[in-house]
Amino acid sequence: MVAGATSPKASSPASSQVLVASNRGPVSYTRAEDGTLTAKRGGGGLVSGLSAIGPETDAVWVCAALGEGDREAARRTGGRLDREETGGQAVRMLDIPAETFEAAYHGVANSVLWFTHHMLYQTPLEPAFDESFTRQWAEYETYNAAFADALAQEAERGATVLVQDYHLTLVPLLLRERRPDLRIGHFSHTPWAPADYFRLLPDDVAAGVLRGMLGADRTAFLTTRWARLFTECCERVLGADVTTRDGTLSVTYGGRTTRIGVHPLGADGDFLRERAHRDDVADRMDQLRGQVGTGPDGLPRRTLVRVDRTELSKNIVRGLHAYSRLLTDHPEWREHVVHLAFAYPSRQDLAVYRDYTAEVGRVADEINSAFGTPGWTPVVLHVKDDFARSLAAYRMADVALVNPIRDGMNLVAKEIPVVSDEGCALVLSREAGAYEELAADAFCVNPFDVRETADAVHAALLLDAPARASHSRRLAETATAHPPTRWLLDQLRELA
Repeated sequence: MVAGATSPKASSPASSQVLVASNRGPVSYTRAEDGTLTAKRGGGGLVSGLSAIGPETDAVWVCAALGEGDREAARRTGGRLDREETGGQAVRMLDIPAETFEAAYHGVANSVLWFTHHMLYQTPLEPAFDESFTRQWAEYETYNAAFADALAQEAERGATVLVQDYHLTLVPLLLRERRPDLRIGHFSHTPWAPADYFRLLPDDVAAGVLRGMLGADRTAFLTTRWARLFTECCERVLGADVTTRDGTLSVTYGGRTTRIGVHPLGADGDFLRERAHRDDVADRMDQLRGQVGTGPDGLPRRTLVRVDRTELSKNIVRGLHAYSRLLTDHPEWREHVVHLAFAYPSRQDLAVYRDYTAEVGRVADEINSAFGTPGWTPVVLHVKDDFARSLAAYRMADVALVNPIRDGMNLVAKEIPVVSDEGCALVLSREAGAYEELAADAFCVNPFDVRETADAVHAALLLDAPARASHSRRLAETATAHPPTRWLLDQLRELA
């Protein structure tokens, strides 16, 4: 047994217990000047899914302390958080040293693995893997080992463990070495890079990521495309055997076989529809209607809506350029359409993200200067995160623009049609994971082609109300076919 791990808890040979491991947990803490801690519960698919599996699973969520408030909470509780603050969920929060977390999370996960899978490197200049990266990779290994140790300690015999995402690619194999009795799954929420691009990584790192994930009994992805690219990497990098039998894809390596699964993640329709009709959303709609205004014909202006974090992969700048192209090529839309662009800052501790956020603002200002009139602001840009305002924009959308360079799924593409009051048309990048499900009812574009995107927005704006409502209805049906609860329960069933 590896040092730091403990013996399995005494139990029957099989267990219904479920454990989830993810970098971010279901609750975060802020610390006031007087030392008091305030807990804030999060949402998302994992929270919804765990609430659906029932108390009989004795579920435990293992996560990392992300900031000083979290670390203080972990220290005060010994890492086992107060259930009154977690919504009743058993949570073990790991107080991983700040320097280890920084190197693993920012140095490797977000600055290397994320960039690789989203194919975002400017390869004439980057990446350049040197001694600094070697040290960061060692910390990433330490960070993953901390999770494996905690899971080994928490799991009953025969428990099921679901490991989440690119932060924890090494955990499945490390945990299997500690606890071979467990059923282990891994899920990737990002795209997966083609083998030639994945091999930008140092050879030992590329092999380590794949071997780590293949330590799971089953590793799963959001789309068939990402799953097949993963197996291609296993073949090319590891020399593993990939087979398909009865429709199930499997990878055999090192004497064991890992099954490959696909689980699209859909929108939580019931929650979104209820939340979108609360009073705070109605207030935001009134505010947005005032900003959108009416056209020269006295009718409400059409709305082109996007809601994104300022991730480099979201392609916001090219989306703005496409809108500028629309106003240039089709001047009939001037003063008759407003682009509601919500670009919420992300990862501002990284210079490249700060620069990108600034460029979004610069291009929006440039469009408003070039085309705006005293009574019409072509781009209404909001950069302060406001969920109620986002839902208000969803409800108002005539056209939704979702044009990522590359995206594991993109739930915004699924959420807007679910919430839209009058129905909306969807302009969708073929590089979004959601394309696999939604393409039949969307205006699909090459995200790098500004003119094609402008033409697609024009065509979407021309849809009459009945056609738009029909498209939106079909999109919403598809979008809610795999709600978060089903997404998680399907993974558990496949591991049984």
